[in-house]
Amino acid sequence: MSEGPESRDWAYAHAETLVREGDPDRYVATLFAPAAKRPHLFALYAFSLEVARVRDAVSSPMPGEIRLQWWRDALQGEARGDVRAHPVAAALDDTIVRHRLPRQPFVDLIDARIFDLYDDPMPATGDFEGYCGETASSLIRLASLVLADGAEPGGAEAAGHAGVAYATTGLLRALPLHARRGQVYLPADVLAAHGVTREDIVSGRGGPGLKGACADLRALARRHLAAYAQARPALAPAVRPAFLPAALVEAYLRAMERPDYDPLQSLVEMPRWRRVWRLWRAARRF
Repeated sequence: MSEGPESRDWAYAHAETLVREGDPDRYVATLFAPAAKRPHLFALYAFSLEVARVRDAVSSPMPGEIRLQWWRDALQGEARGDVRAHPVAAALDDTIVRHRLPRQPFVDLIDARIFDLYDDPMPATGDFEGYCGETASSLIRLASLVLADGAEPGGAEAAGHAGVAYATTGLLRALPLHARRGQVYLPADVLAAHGVTREDIVSGRGGPGLKGACADLRALARRHLAAYAQARPALAPAVRPAFLPAALVEAYLRAMERPDYDPLQSLVEMPRWRRVWRLWRAARRF
């Protein structure tokens, strides 16, 4: 791909389409950011989507590791071939250069996603929070840097808590999908405390123990959400669109507390109009 304006525009348009179709929460939240910043936020979120979907695109862990290594090499300037021929990589590289973003958080995000390729349960709650931090929290932090034009925006603690709350909620929502393909993101120590095994989850047995484990993780999400709420008033106005998806967490958690909720069967979604309304209201409060 050439590096002219038309090719860059195409790369950013491709990234926006990916986010619109695959990450509606972040897509709508980005519409509340300044228009000039939106393409770069879409580049970040499209990269996250591409890396998160690697398992879906491969038949075994080894090809997945190879794909993740390509992304590492692309970020570090070592990928073979023309990296700019990949629209998301092209948009991401342009965003990193324009906003002087550090590359290590992207590499750390890729490394965290190695876990996705395998079927082992998350070892412990600390590992679970670390995974959420290196994926969702780092994305909030990078989006904040974009919105602050590469300057130090502050809000690292708020990003950490908001990202863990949002990612925990997302992993609970995705539990039916993950269970069907043999993945268990729920921490092993939480499962053990409720007498739940990996087999209980991937076989679809579930039971009251799993409901208790999920309740513990909802409580974890709420603790991080409360910590984020305490740190939120100090955020610079420019970076607040990066944090908007966290405004959806409580509504998702409440949906999981309905009497008919089944962790292995219920799909917790939100109509677009309600998502837009909640994010609009959160933006107004900001």
